[in-house]
Order: sequence, then C-alpha cells, then structure tokens
Amino acid sequence: MKKFGIIFLMLSVNFSFSQEVNCEDLQEFIKTKGYYKTSLANYTLGSSWLYEVTAYEYDYKIYVIAKIKRNEYDYSPKAYVYCGIPSQNWNNFQYGDYNDSDSYGERFHEYIKDYECNCN
Repeated sequence: MKKFGIIFLMLSVNFSFSQEVNCEDLQEFIKTKGYYKTSLANYTLGSSWLYEVTAYEYDYKIYVIAKIKRNEYDYSPKAYVYCGIPSQNWNNFQYGDYNDSDSYGERFHEYIKDYECNCN
C-alpha cells in the first residue's frame, strides 16, 4: 500500500522531482488503478518491433504500456511505460492524422516515444 502511495504521489506531480519509481510497480499501478482505453496487438500494428500498445487513462491523463521487441525473433518483448500523453497524440497514433501513409511504428516515434516515464 505504501508503494502505491508513492507512485500516486509521483503521478500527481508528473515526475517533477528526481526521485524514481520502479517501472514494474508503475505498470501494475496503471493497469489496476487506470481506466483501460484500448490495446493494439502485433497483428494490427504490422510492425517488426512494436509488439503491443495498450492505453490507460488515470487522473485525466493517458498512459501507454508498449511491448517492444529487440529483434524479429524476440518472443519476450520488453514493456515500457509512457506517461502524460496528450489526447491528440494518442488519437493521431491510433487513427493516423492527415498523412495516413505513416505506419504505426512511425507514428509511435512521432507521438508517443518522447513521453517515456522516468522510472527504472
């Protein structure tokens, strides 16, 4: 319970101080306390490295847990957490924008990647 209190505090101040939280604890917190929005799986994403992207909403902010493969033969992709993604960024990633020729991988780099959480 104490761990979740610390995570909540860090989410509330949006990581404005240097103290870090464990990424696995943060993922668990977002999964259990956040509102599930949607998930895009590998077969939908059509990417060789982007395995799964799941969005949650917590305290009116969007958090994404993305599973990313190291290479095309990786069967245990690593999960990364992205915090405070603007709604428009999520919508542009999920549905595309004016340039529909962009792949999910390209859109991930453009709209999500810069919001990686400060966790270890």
